[in-house]
Amino acid sequence: MAVTHDDLAPTPKSSDLGSKTGAFLMILSIVLGLFCFILCLIAEATRSQVKWSATNDEGKGIESQCTYTDSGKLPLLSATAAFLALAIAMVVQHTYLLVAVSKSDSLVEIAWEDPDSAIPNTLTWQAGFFFVSTWMSFAVGEILLLIGLSIESGHLKNWKTPRPSCLIIRQGLFTSAGVFGLVTVFLASALYITALRAERYFHTRENTRRHVLEVSAMYASPPTSPGRINTIRAVHNEEPLPRQDQNLHTLYYYLRAFDKQSSLV
Repeated sequence: MAVTHDDLAPTPKSSDLGSKTGAFLMILSIVLGLFCFILCLIAEATRSQVKWSATNDEGKGIESQCTYTDSGKLPLLSATAAFLALAIAMVVQHTYLLVAVSKSDSLVEIAWEDPDSAIPNTLTWQAGFFFVSTWMSFAVGEILLLIGLSIESGHLKNWKTPRPSCLIIRQGLFTSAGVFGLVTVFLASALYITALRAERYFHTRENTRRHVLEVSAMYASPPTSPGRINTIRAVHNEEPLPRQDQNLHTLYYYLRAFDKQSSLV
């Protein structure tokens, strides 16, 4: 079985950005946001209504009194579950982001980048926008749900008893809370993606810088002398033999060799 580069690469920790744990928590938060939206739609469809009726108060005139059409238990339970689901999604997303960003050295390096750099500035502004927008949307959604909870919990008992005034929730309040909850989890996911883009940008830039330094160091070093490469060094306790170069022989050496051969003949 062939070994690839991905097999040799180190496995990211669960607290690192881009890990499987981070992806799972982001998906879980989105699912919780969808669950919150569905529960808000249920609360909107089952919210309490008011029914007015005219009564004669023993000759004092006709008075209008109201009664609730339901006790409000179902919308109260739905709104409570939506409130908790949105809070859990927010806590899960931002707790993970806080831990991952605090352990990421690359994001700290980007924070101290040159202010004239375009990409780090763009990523910083995007992260700030998503962070503020997430908390604002979360606050509005939770406040709307709290208003609905307080109103629906006011007539759990004696809801059939006529009364001069009845407080009900306006149409669309729970739906608006669900929309804000859904927007909250998507903005938090966009914040996570922005942080992940910033970390990958830092790693890509560091790899490019390291490659440039290696190439520049290779071309900046002086070439090695061929004579040094071909030099034969003696091993310990070994005497090297002197090298005789035939180009150093004189004409007298060749004439003497010729005379010796002639005398032998």
